Amino acid sequence: MAQIFHPSFNTLSRVSIFGAVFFLGAAVWGWDRLLRSPYNTQVNVAREQPVPFSHKHHVAGLGIDCRFCHTSVEESAFAGIPPTKTCMGCHSLVWKDAPMLEKIRESYRTDAPVEWVRVHDLPDFAYFDHSIHVSKGIGCTTCHGQVDEMPLTWRENTLNMDWCLSCHRDPEVFVRDRADVFSTEWRPDDVSAEERAELAERYHLESMTNCSVCHR
Repeated sequence: MAQIFHPSFNTLSRVSIFGAVFFLGAAVWGWDRLLRSPYNTQVNVAREQPVPFSHKHHVAGLGIDCRFCHTSVEESAFAGIPPTKTCMGCHSLVWKDAPMLEKIRESYRTDAPVEWVRVHDLPDFAYFDHSIHVSKGIGCTTCHGQVDEMPLTWRENTLNMDWCLSCHRDPEVFVRDRADVFSTEWRPDDVSAEERAELAERYHLESMTNCSVCHR
């Protein structure tokens, strides 16, 4: 029987198969890069807010403690978005007529909350409790970055599962004394390996990578 395909088709088929595998791998790699890119994770992307609130001004400039606004962070799963009356506690006296704060004053007059844009927003299938992390000696800046240097707030970390697991596998690396949890001046080098081990034992830290810890 006569040969149907020219011998060159053997080479063409090999090239096609290799090319398909290569392009499939490139597509998977590109998709992974997209999922981890700032476009998707919003890492280092400052979020526009209804009112341009500056952590840099309030924290570094005025020395206001995190807990002054985020009142429930030590006791509940949610850190708490401050109500308008917290803002007006100061701004009824300071910058009380500033145009940029009109939405704050309007919210206070009408009792309608300001629609702040969530910067750190985990998906509904992931459980997170601020209070347990605070009680275990995990500081604000470990997850949120140096908020005292942010004129507008951005996400410092991806909040992806692999990022969470990097701490859950070995939390001793990130522990600090509870007295320093809300300090923005604390740095990892402030604690020696021996002190970390002592703190880990005192706070009963352990590796927690079971799925049910975060997915309940």
